[in-house]
Amino acid sequence: MNTAHAPVLTGIARSLPAAGGIGLKPEHFREILDTQPELGFFEVHAENYMVAGGPFHHYLTRIRERYALSIHGVGLSIGGASPLDEEHLDRLAALLDRYQPESFSEHLAWSSHGGAFLNDLLPLPYHAATLDRVCAHIDRVQERLQRRMLLENPASYVEFAASTMAETEFIAEVVRRTGCGLLLDVNNVYVACVNHHRDPRAYIGALPLPAVGQIHLAGFASDVDAAGAPLLIDSHGAPVAQAVWDLYEFALEGLGPTPTLIERDNDIPALPVLLAEAYQAQRIMRKRVAATDEVCA
Repeated sequence: MNTAHAPVLTGIARSLPAAGGIGLKPEHFREILDTQPELGFFEVHAENYMVAGGPFHHYLTRIRERYALSIHGVGLSIGGASPLDEEHLDRLAALLDRYQPESFSEHLAWSSHGGAFLNDLLPLPYHAATLDRVCAHIDRVQERLQRRMLLENPASYVEFAASTMAETEFIAEVVRRTGCGLLLDVNNVYVACVNHHRDPRAYIGALPLPAVGQIHLAGFASDVDAAGAPLLIDSHGAPVAQAVWDLYEFALEGLGPTPTLIERDNDIPALPVLLAEAYQAQRIMRKRVAATDEVCA
């Protein structure tokens, strides 16, 4: 970490439990309060709660009393060419002050340009100029929020010819220069590596794994590109695929038990379906611990 470059953070250090969690959806608010399922944590998208009141806050306040919380941003445009939206950052800071989540994360992507907001998470070229800009943006976010943020690796479908660094090299340098952590989205790794004909295990092995503070798992959709080659879409609308579970188990070999979120933003199933996937993640974590203990015995 370049301490001359990175901000000094004074907030209280917190962390999510090394257990399974799920995204908090309005369809499940009442059932969660009625049944109080055994679960490590919930996660919400920050932009859905950037208002003063309303039913979302009513339920999140009650659920937050019982569970750990992760807040996941989708609108900061960390990789964008324009300066950060300071009004958006102020609203984000107010939200985090209100709920004091154990974790805050955002995407290595851009979603705004020239005052226009695009409802997507778009890729960026990996070179020195982009690296400087992303690091400056993360420094500003961490300084304003007075906490360490986690940066999520992207799912991508195209790459820039102008890139001079591998994505993993770029991410590692961002972590070194800013002191931010990583949100390892295992589904994104699998999707991007299939799309770009790379080895997902090698990708994970090239990341600075000690910086990982949380994992995401999700489902994808399958398509083909113009050349007839497989094309995977990060849809968040299906169960976690077996290939992603296998890659998750591989990642835990280098990480150990890590807070793991099941993401489902489309075709939302019944609450027990999501809980079953969170419990599956917990079983894999326990299996990894048992295997480690057996080796050390």
